[in-house]
Amino acid sequence: MPRIAGVNIPDNKRIFVSLTYIYGIGRSKSLSILKRAEVDPMKKANELTPEELSRIRKIIENEEKVEGELRKEISMNIKRLIEIGSYRGLRHKAGLPVRGQRTHSNARTRKGPRGNMLKRRKK
Repeated sequence: MPRIAGVNIPDNKRIFVSLTYIYGIGRSKSLSILKRAEVDPMKKANELTPEELSRIRKIIENEEKVEGELRKEISMNIKRLIEIGSYRGLRHKAGLPVRGQRTHSNARTRKGPRGNMLKRRKK
C-alpha cells in the first residue's frame, strides 16, 4: 500500500481513484495532479514505480493543501465567523444550516433527532 500525505492509498484501484482517499483531493484534482506528474491515471496504484510515486508525493506536498493543514484552515475559518458574530457564524454556533436551507420541515442532519415529548412523558 503506497503512503501519500500520511494516508495509505488502496493499491488495487486505479491511481486517480486511489488519490481521492486523501482528504481534500477529489477526482478532478487527482487527474490534474497526475497530469502534472506525467503519470497514467489508468494505472493501478501497485503498478507505480517509486519514481512516479515520489513525483506525485512532491506535487501534493508542495502545491496542495490536504489532510491536517486543510482541516485546520477550515476550522479556523469557522471560528473566525463565530468570533466576528456574522450570520453564518451564528448559524454554525447554533448547529443550524448555514447556507439558507429551510428548517421548518427539514434540516434533521444539522438539528439532530426530533425531541419526542410524547414518548418521554410518564403516564
